Amino acid sequence: MPLAPLLLAPLLGALLLVATAAPAEAAGYRYWSFWRATDTGWAYQQQGPAVSVPPDGAVDGWRFAVSPDGGRDAARPRAATGFAAVCADTPAQEGRKRVAVVLDFGTAADAGSTEAPPEQRTACAAVAPNATSAEVLAAVAPPLRYDTNGLLCAIAGYPRAGCGEQLGGAATAGGPADGGGHGGPDLGLIAGGALVAVLAGGAVWQTRRRHSS
Repeated sequence: MPLAPLLLAPLLGALLLVATAAPAEAAGYRYWSFWRATDTGWAYQQQGPAVSVPPDGAVDGWRFAVSPDGGRDAARPRAATGFAAVCADTPAQEGRKRVAVVLDFGTAADAGSTEAPPEQRTACAAVAPNATSAEVLAAVAPPLRYDTNGLLCAIAGYPRAGCGEQLGGAATAGGPADGGGHGGPDLGLIAGGALVAVLAGGAVWQTRRRHSS
């Protein structure tokens, strides 16, 4: 068997191990995720609350938790309360819409501090027909706190500090909901580049060996 494959095999195996292990190192974030109730459960909202306009009878859900970036895999609100149950005591008004709000402040493990999370709660907002989800939230759960990029950091004053902190890696300016970069090298790309370099080096070695034989 040629010497080159024997030399390359262990190195290739190590590089492939690094490449496949890279996704497992992805960090989570501590933040409020935004959901809307559907007939089949909670649906993650791609639009931010400042531009999302819920219809009359909608149920907006919020969950504070440690979740991966990307939204769809974030922790969902644990309550499954429907509109009728939340807004039963809020009569319909002419020229207003009603939107139910479910607030899940997460668990002690999600908090990551000595600050105990409040109990889950619901509220019914009676707001203008064109009100956004941010305006709905402000009507029933003040105070809200935002960072300079417009990322929602706190609902009803919780948590008192912090905003979209990255766990398991260095914090970055961009939060999970604003599309900011997470910085740092991509191990998969590094491993791929190294693999190409190794293969190219092997080809050069084989070429020189043929010419010298």
